[in-house]
Amino acid sequence: MSKRLLSLGSFLFILAIVVGALGAPTARAQDDLSGQLEIFSWWSGDEGPALEALIALFNEQHPNVELINATVAGGSGVNARAVLKTRMEGGEPPDSFQVHAGQELIGTWVVADRMEDLSFLYEEQGWYDVFPEGLIDLLSTEDGIWSVPVNIHRSNVMWYNPAKVEEWGIEVPTTWDEFLAVCPTLQDAGVTPLAIGEAWTVNHLWESVALGTLGAEGWNGIWSGETDLAGEDFLKVWDTFGKVLACSNFGDDNASLSWQQAIDRVVDGSAAFNVMGDWAAGYMSTTLGLVPGEGFGYVPSPGTAGTFLMLSDSFGLPVGAPNRDNAIAWLTLLGSKEGQDAFNPLKGSIPARIDGDVTNPDLYNAYLQSAAADWAVDTIVGSLVHGAAANENFNGNFSSVIDLFTASGDPSAASAAFVELCSTSGACGG
Repeated sequence: MSKRLLSLGSFLFILAIVVGALGAPTARAQDDLSGQLEIFSWWSGDEGPALEALIALFNEQHPNVELINATVAGGSGVNARAVLKTRMEGGEPPDSFQVHAGQELIGTWVVADRMEDLSFLYEEQGWYDVFPEGLIDLLSTEDGIWSVPVNIHRSNVMWYNPAKVEEWGIEVPTTWDEFLAVCPTLQDAGVTPLAIGEAWTVNHLWESVALGTLGAEGWNGIWSGETDLAGEDFLKVWDTFGKVLACSNFGDDNASLSWQQAIDRVVDGSAAFNVMGDWAAGYMSTTLGLVPGEGFGYVPSPGTAGTFLMLSDSFGLPVGAPNRDNAIAWLTLLGSKEGQDAFNPLKGSIPARIDGDVTNPDLYNAYLQSAAADWAVDTIVGSLVHGAAANENFNGNFSSVIDLFTASGDPSAASAAFVELCSTSGACGG
């Protein structure tokens, strides 16, 4: 926002302060800010350029604010959430922090009364008209709206190298049965059929297997309590998952690989496929310089065509943020069209706003345009692993269910452990 002489805009700002003093809190004018702003996220390395684009915009708009980029590296925020918990419980919150939209925030810090309601900001910025109603619902409780979404990611994508697929003479699988059928052919050729990485990427694979096996209704039924978690369909999820893992590098060297290194194996042809969220498109496009559809290919993960397994990165405002006004300026930038169109092309995601410039090929590449088209027509369901479907209590302990299954290979034991975790966490409609 540029500095201006007294004008209608200045008058409206003064009026807003008066109204705010009499009623609900309001955001202050952002062009006279100073001091510091600490933002906390897990965007580092290959995801760093997208964050840096936002920081550059913020610095341009608010040159007198010292922005402190408190990044904690680690895929999917596993490490960052542990550090954040220590700070929040110790009464030392950052000014604003990254969190997956949905139950990851609501089921943890909102229920603990550690977050400010941002309804006032949605009113001021007109965001009720530019964010989809279903997304706002995901961010909300009956008591308020708790974060600002900066993007939409898709979890259920299978990535491959088009040239290698042609060389091997195989078809890209559209179901898990088709994947399992082509598995021996690839193994005989010395190719790993499916590359996976460290523990959280195994959990990420599981949710695509579950969605591809149960369908959207069955997946949603897990979290509403309507899917029979002792029934044959849910047992089939675990049986299929075990067979898929047997066609991967699981138990070999996956634990030492980041998600980027797993993707690298697809790019170099030592592995055929990888199931990962579409931040992988950002990595392959921005870091590796590959052209979507040429250097890398993409389809919905097997069995999930027509369903968009979504997650959204968002930022909230902790109660007691040391630099509240500066944090509101940051949140305002995140929710703006300018901010979202600067961030998302580099991140490998699409805007959360419905008016993003997604048809502009100079901003959004072929993959992102296809994701935006699917987002507009597909059935939308929330990711488990990335905080939309279940609370952090469930997510934090879900790896123990995966570990039990991979150690025992017993679908019934895994289903029973899953039911127990649902009960203890209250995440499955109970």
